[in-house]
Formats: sequence, C-alpha cells, structure tokens
Amino acid sequence: MVQPGFFDLDERYQRLSENGDPLVKLAALIDFEAFRPKLATALKRSDGSKGGRPPYDPVLMFKILVLQTLYTLSDDATEFQIRDRLSFMRFLDLGFEDGVPDAKTVWLFREHLTRAGAIEELFAAFDAWLKGKGYLAMSGQIIDASIIAAPRQRNTDAEKAALREGKIPDAWAAKPKNLARDETAMPAGP
Repeated sequence: MVQPGFFDLDERYQRLSENGDPLVKLAALIDFEAFRPKLATALKRSDGSKGGRPPYDPVLMFKILVLQTLYTLSDDATEFQIRDRLSFMRFLDLGFEDGVPDAKTVWLFREHLTRAGAIEELFAAFDAWLKGKGYLAMSGQIIDASIIAAPRQRNTDAEKAALREGKIPDAWAAKPKNLARDETAMPAGP
C-alpha cells in the first residue's frame, strides 16, 4: 500500500474543480455567513454552561440542508454522501479528521428550524440570493443537481404593452413558442 503524499488531496480537489464541480460555483456565489444571524435567532441555543457536547455550527448544518435539497437526499443518504464525497466535504469545509453530523442530527436541526418557522424564510433568502446573482437552483437526482444561469425574458416595450392590455403581440403570431412561454400572455376567452 502506498503512503499518501502531502498534496494528494489538493490534487484531487483540483481535478474536481477542473471537471466543473457545481458546489465550487455555489460556494463562490453565496455568502453563507450572512445566514448566521437568522439561524441563531431561530435556534436559540443555550450558552453551554450546563455542559454536554457542543452543537454543530449552524451554518454548516444549513449548508447540509442545502445539499440535501439540491440532491434530494434522505437524512441517511445525506450522512453517507458527506462521508463518501470529496466535493461535499469541500463544500462543507470538512477535513477527514472532522466529525460528520449523523442522520438524526440533520433531522433534528431541520425540525428545530421548522418548529421555529424559519426554514421557509431561510430557503427563500437562499433562492433570492441565487436569483440576485442571476442563477436558479435546480434540484433533482444526485447526478444532475446544478446551479444554472436563469433565462432572461426579453419582450419589447410594445409587446409588454400589448400583454398588459390582454392582447397577443402582433410579432408573436409567427413565433408560437412565445405563446407557450407564458399562459398569462393569452387573453381571456369569450
């Protein structure tokens, strides 16, 4: 068995980046620290004076929920994927020596946010942040979760005016795809 070198992990991370790791792009787009105040308010954790194991960092746990949502993973599958995938570990800033939250910890964290009524607000803020940067989060199977550029609708001022009046713009008659783009573009029937 070959002893690992000092730069083996760095080389693997570099290869992942060269192959287009979408989590690198996501980490660059989102300042996850901006979610810390909302997370702290929702969780209302103790000061630790009573002892016990300290909780995992709330930003780390929120990033885990983001991964879980993007890749449609169960709690058990999330724990497994974090332990198994270098890209997940890098996104979460975890090294091999760091502890990984187990499935029950992930479930409890989500439950605390849900009971506090904060989970929808946090994910709405996450989506708004992505949209503000011109991207949409596309969740799905683990093989195709990605961050993609949001399509931009470019109607002319005349087309916008016709749509506001409930009319179909004249230029759209030759472009049936424009009619399918937005059902609200169709005027109400008789």
